[in-house]
Amino acid sequence: MKVAVLTHAGGAHLSAYFSALAESKDCDEVVIADPDNHATEEAGKLLGDKLTRSYTTYSELLEKESPKLCMVTMEARLASQVIEAALESGSHVFAEKPGCVTLQQFEKLATLAESKHLHLMLAFANRANPESLVARKMIQQGRIGKVYSIDMHIVADQTRLTNPNYHGTWYADKTRAGGGHLIWLGIHWLDLGMFLTDTAIIRASGAIANVGGQPISAEDSAVATLHFSNGMLGTLNSGYYLDAGYHTQIRIWGSMGWLNLDSTGTEKMTWYENAGPMAKQLQTFEDPTEPRGYSPFVAQVVTAIAHNSAPPITTQESLNALRTVFGIYEAAETGKLVETGAVPVAV
Repeated sequence: MKVAVLTHAGGAHLSAYFSALAESKDCDEVVIADPDNHATEEAGKLLGDKLTRSYTTYSELLEKESPKLCMVTMEARLASQVIEAALESGSHVFAEKPGCVTLQQFEKLATLAESKHLHLMLAFANRANPESLVARKMIQQGRIGKVYSIDMHIVADQTRLTNPNYHGTWYADKTRAGGGHLIWLGIHWLDLGMFLTDTAIIRASGAIANVGGQPISAEDSAVATLHFSNGMLGTLNSGYYLDAGYHTQIRIWGSMGWLNLDSTGTEKMTWYENAGPMAKQLQTFEDPTEPRGYSPFVAQVVTAIAHNSAPPITTQESLNALRTVFGIYEAAETGKLVETGAVPVAV
């Protein structure tokens, strides 16, 4: 299958995408549109003979190549029009989040994708992590009973925000990025919280701030209270607080136990069950924790499109994550509890 990569100098995670395409047995050809000529050399090194042609305009690539799948990784302000062009050409789209700077932009894209029976998939790679899949299955099997509540935090370094070079990037500019930490990193945990529990976040309240005081317009801190479609409640703390590295946690409490995920920690998952052969004992995930991240997730996307099978994330799930993010932003602005419009997706 032919895959197109549509990018520019602001594209993120390109090395992981190129490596995944190089390894994928279902991708036999890659073409790239890179107006800035920023990523073409790296693509050639990582893809080898799989990279067959490069273009300086997205329109020319779409017209001449007719790819079955387009991977779009671009500055958020520029991405929506390129995603729209790819969908109009008849291609499925895998996009780096957020892919828009307003919810209305992505709502339009999702409607277009559905009307053409195409998949519009955001890059929520933590879904592919081994411990995420095991945790989801445990919850589906009722191992921790009825889910009561979820507490999430995803914290990165404030240090990057102090670099003057960062101040000029699109990540630091709300008008170019759609928001700050919440829409760039917090969104991963919002999606994963819904994925793990097979629910949707239907209402949210929250607050955002620039707690570090750096000269950027995007927030570096966001907190939210979350109401899920199954009746459970949750919280999220999303921010740049550390000197280096990450702190991550998703803890889920149920009527028959609890589990804790820490994707950047040494122990990726621990859990406790009230009943069963290991009742009342703290258990630790001991299965392999690799592969994980963008490469296996991209591989799953490519395989799904190549074989017309179910993708690892749907258009509706992608839309749910953005509806939640922008719902939190609205709640922060208005001081009110907001209906997000997110819709539960049948398993």
